[in-house]
Amino acid sequence: MINKQNIFKLALAITLMVVSYLVFSKPSYNINSIPNFDKLGHLGSFFVLSCLTYFAFKPRWYLLAVVLAVYAVFIEMVQSQLSYRSASVADVIADMMGIALFYVTLWLYIKYFKAAKIIDDSVG
Repeated sequence: MINKQNIFKLALAITLMVVSYLVFSKPSYNINSIPNFDKLGHLGSFFVLSCLTYFAFKPRWYLLAVVLAVYAVFIEMVQSQLSYRSASVADVIADMMGIALFYVTLWLYIKYFKAAKIIDDSVG
């Protein structure tokens, strides 16, 4: 059955595959060409993963955060074993910031639309 939740589940699966490929493959670009490019990539990826996970499964915030934190640590553990990658605590912090940014954005979105009476008060 095609519904919004299943579309988000499919988008999440595709995004997980793309993110995993990007973080495990050998970069074909100079990682240091843009300052903090790697950190911005982590933050953005985990913002999107948080968004897709939220809309696909509607988990409690702490479950989403724990699952994605485990994935973030897993990424760094695998990268530590790859000769062309390196593990970084700063990457995990950037991942967690992406999750937090999603929830702050969601909170602001709901707060704004509730204040404007554009959405039903039962949302959120």
